[in-house]
Amino acid sequence: MKKIFLSVLLLLCALSSMAQDLTDAVLFSSERPVGTARYTAMNGAFGALGGDMSAISANPASSSVFLINKGTVSFSNDSYTNDAVYNNGYLSVKNNRVDLNQAGAVFVFNNYNAEAKVNKFALAINYDKTNSLDNKYIVTGISNTSIGDYFVQLANGVPLNLLRTQSGESINDLYTYLGETNFSTEGYSNTDLQNAFLGYQAYLFNPVEGEEDTYESAISGNSFDQQYAYRATGLNGKFSANASLAIKDKYYFGLNLNSHFINYERTTAFNEQINNPSIVNEVYFKNTLTTLGAGFSFQVGGIAKLTEMLRVGLSYKSPVWYTISEETSQYIESYRSSPAINNNYVAVRPNVINVYPDYRLRTPGELTGSVGLIFGKHALVSIDYSYKDYSNIHYGAKGNMNASYYELLNNEIENNLVSTSTLRLGGEYRLLQWRFRGGFRYVESPYKDKYYMSDLQSYSAGLGYDFGNIQLDFAYLFSSQEQHQYLRQTGLPNAASVDNSTSSYVLSLRFGL
Repeated sequence: MKKIFLSVLLLLCALSSMAQDLTDAVLFSSERPVGTARYTAMNGAFGALGGDMSAISANPASSSVFLINKGTVSFSNDSYTNDAVYNNGYLSVKNNRVDLNQAGAVFVFNNYNAEAKVNKFALAINYDKTNSLDNKYIVTGISNTSIGDYFVQLANGVPLNLLRTQSGESINDLYTYLGETNFSTEGYSNTDLQNAFLGYQAYLFNPVEGEEDTYESAISGNSFDQQYAYRATGLNGKFSANASLAIKDKYYFGLNLNSHFINYERTTAFNEQINNPSIVNEVYFKNTLTTLGAGFSFQVGGIAKLTEMLRVGLSYKSPVWYTISEETSQYIESYRSSPAINNNYVAVRPNVINVYPDYRLRTPGELTGSVGLIFGKHALVSIDYSYKDYSNIHYGAKGNMNASYYELLNNEIENNLVSTSTLRLGGEYRLLQWRFRGGFRYVESPYKDKYYMSDLQSYSAGLGYDFGNIQLDFAYLFSSQEQHQYLRQTGLPNAASVDNSTSSYVLSLRFGL
């Protein structure tokens, strides 16, 4: 475990001009089964059943199982709690978000020719929120390592003239120069140079006398009261165009063409108060990342009605091929107690947005096998098994920019991520106009070392009522998972343990068209 720990930590602190890392690769490649309320209540176990708008996202053959034209719209409220432990500190944070979860319609075209092999054709369009990227936690605790060491590490080896403004040069001018100039031949990263520059301008370290590129921290001692606030907002979404057909109402085949998007913003704010005599008493460092992505994928699937009771399904989700753009901004503040300095408060706020070259991300594909049992008009039970290999995640440059960094990152992905299995169970019981549903899901961790992310368990339940041409459904889904998160852009060696519990409440309206 120690070897993997060091490998991942070095990657997070790698000399790069980019914002991507291993955790983002996993985040953008993950999905949650929160679509329609019926689909959610059965925890996504719909691969062999069909007849639901979100089931079309699981198996494209599902649309030809519909008997009539249908439309569905769904809203969700995701509420989560993060219990964070860092060194000797503990803090719990709660948050929630309301979203349009799903909206779509299916149009069924029946062939009433008794001799025709293809007796039904269906077309569907659907939107699904595939994953909520909202997350918020705060860690607090006392550490014996200061963030000042991180800035000294970045600065050592960098000539002082790259960190000190020249006559007539502003903070913004030099910060922009360090971010835009190609320093690859000198072995410098643009982001590391900018961070070192901020640390120097905030008086967090000083040049060693007689040395041109060696520095020592202005923060002393071994007791530091630290607080780190992480806030992320956004979502992954998917628009699907679907076509499917039914052969003799026994075999169903379908295809999805999907357009994906990522809309994500992450802000980290780190505060450190020094509990022992030191020139610098307090540091505040804030970073914001904005990520926008657009991608494409396809899905194929089939369902076979082996008997009136037994159905089986098989579906394949291709990788998503994304093109992603990113922007960052940052600033730093420090408080000092030095009689040689008149102003004890320094704020270094470059009014600059760093715009990075677009890059490509390929997520892993997924294969799903399903079995469903239909007990007349009274009940059904379904089980899905999915296989997904996270080590196949691949970053790539558009052009030749930062090719060596992406090679390093892809090697770390292959070494630290693994294939996963997902098991989903779901059932429904019908009593007159009422529908009672429940489900379970188990997802293996994508990390070779589960210290970074545990396996996930999820439970769900739901209720529906059939008014005739209109059906109203409600679902509740609960999931829990523990992660160890390193404090981004601090260089601190200790990870925070974050225990996440998420509850999703989904309301859907289904209606005939």
